[in-house]
Amino acid sequence: MSYDVIVIGGGLSGLTAAGLLAKRDVKVAVIDKSYQPGGSCGIFRRKHVTFDQGSAMLYGFGEEGFNAHRFVFNCLEEPIDVIRHDLLYCVNFKGRRIKFYQDIDRFVLELSDVFPDERDNIKRFYHDMLTMYRHVMVEVPSYNTADETDPKIALKSMMKHPVSYIRFLGYLNKSAKSLLGKYFKDPEIFKFFDKLTSTYCYTTVEESPAVLAAIMFVNNHVGGSYYPAGSTLFLPGKLEKVIEENGGDMLPEKEVVSLIFRNGKPAGVKLDDGSELFAPYIIYSGTVWNLYGRLIDPACSSPERRAWARNQVPTYPSVVLYALVDRKAIPDETAPIEMLVGNPDKLDESEVTAYILSIDDRTLCADDEHTIIAIGPTFEHWENLDRETYMIRKKSEQERLIAVLERRFPNIREAVRYAEVATPITIERYNMKNGGAVAGPKQMLGQHLFKRLHTRTEWDNLICCGESTVMGTGTPTVTTSGITAANVLLKKLKKSPYVYKPGMKNFVRLVDKPFTREKLFDGYGEEEKKLMQEAMRCRFCEHPSCSNSDSADIRGIMRRVAVGNFTGAKKRWKETCSDLHPPEYYEARCIHTLENAEAVNISHVFAFLEGLKG
Repeated sequence: MSYDVIVIGGGLSGLTAAGLLAKRDVKVAVIDKSYQPGGSCGIFRRKHVTFDQGSAMLYGFGEEGFNAHRFVFNCLEEPIDVIRHDLLYCVNFKGRRIKFYQDIDRFVLELSDVFPDERDNIKRFYHDMLTMYRHVMVEVPSYNTADETDPKIALKSMMKHPVSYIRFLGYLNKSAKSLLGKYFKDPEIFKFFDKLTSTYCYTTVEESPAVLAAIMFVNNHVGGSYYPAGSTLFLPGKLEKVIEENGGDMLPEKEVVSLIFRNGKPAGVKLDDGSELFAPYIIYSGTVWNLYGRLIDPACSSPERRAWARNQVPTYPSVVLYALVDRKAIPDETAPIEMLVGNPDKLDESEVTAYILSIDDRTLCADDEHTIIAIGPTFEHWENLDRETYMIRKKSEQERLIAVLERRFPNIREAVRYAEVATPITIERYNMKNGGAVAGPKQMLGQHLFKRLHTRTEWDNLICCGESTVMGTGTPTVTTSGITAANVLLKKLKKSPYVYKPGMKNFVRLVDKPFTREKLFDGYGEEEKKLMQEAMRCRFCEHPSCSNSDSADIRGIMRRVAVGNFTGAKKRWKETCSDLHPPEYYEARCIHTLENAEAVNISHVFAFLEGLKG
């Protein structure tokens, strides 16, 4: 198969780049180690329950602000339904629940109640940051990373608001602590902001660059906080849909083990099955450590470059608790995202962010239940453990995380119906995040912005995106890096890049909450809706019993149908199972059948796909 570009990694940045390129008739192939796209943004199922495996605090869908997700879906002309949370989140700090309202004036009043002696300074700080943010980031929208920003656009903003721009540039190499020191005196408020930066970008106020802190302290208020209706299955699923509808190929469960160089330049990739693929351009969306430490032959890069990559300081390793609990254990006033600060004086294992997204999305579990995903740092040693020690330590982490949750939800332990833990080893195995560092290299002074991996590499046909690049961690930022990677390549191919245009048609639809199964797939025809509802019953099993050891990708077909990707589903059906067994064979082995329940109606899905044109 001949491709114009190979995309290594099917996380949000790689999918964004691939989707935008495919929309411009560029022939793309996306290679990913996992059996489903999305990287750390996606789901897994445990019986009837849907858990978000990682990224679920989503920004960038709003009408204003740093709205990279909205821009992408508008460019792709792909509809997506999202839920807007009433609160961005709550921070539980020193016995107080600080509510982060989208209305920044209301939030200023909330924060002033916690720090009354700093009331005037809080108002002045947020006013100044919001003014600068609007002048620099909002009035002239640009969806390229800093290393690829068009000088003409930057100059236009600078000429319009020179004072804001000069102030913004002055924050480039200063710490967030120095910025805060110009406004505040109370040491306790510094501790509060320290917890915000550690949650946003895994750095302290001393480590965080002021230029990034100034943006992140106000950005979320401007744009709002969102969740894809029906789970994060739909965010990467919709991007995959665009790729496949526009002739692109998804190559799941294949790992790139090395880049192939010819005439001193990357020319293709070697996969873990020994096969090779070639293309004139390659987009890489993995970590900087894997790129220079695994994929690039040392003979093809300099010792200095490899040492630079190796010495990038990672964010701390994380551990994740996935739990299903009695609904009554979660008080009615709980926010879908609650940050629990155990120790205000330093970062330790008592700092956990809890996602209870079933508060707003009731499709995730039964009516009498809530899902909880709790993520925080772990300072345990996880490498080279024997199986028994590993399982003991994993169980200990589960108990520790439940104990942290107990301080906010006193009856949680007795309410747990199911629980499991992902360790740094789990995170690295499934998402190739070295050492379980969920946010890649720290976005800290000394390795921030232009000191990180750039979009363009030392080879003019190897382009990078993802959290190791200039923008760093967060779903809007990695999405922006994917937009930038696509635009760099489009310019090379003499095709139109994606730029903001006033009056772009909106394809992001807000839905009411709580969102229910009855509302899922509204807008589709009755036949398609029933089909998608049936496909949504699939567990998308890691080890599917339906196909057992044969090549039929039943879970991949069902996942595509569930998000409306009928083109991709038919293609996958033809590729993997149209000539194997009849659908009844798979239904008899469906996990539902093995549990004495009604199997997913695979026959119905196959009949529908067979009847599609093309």
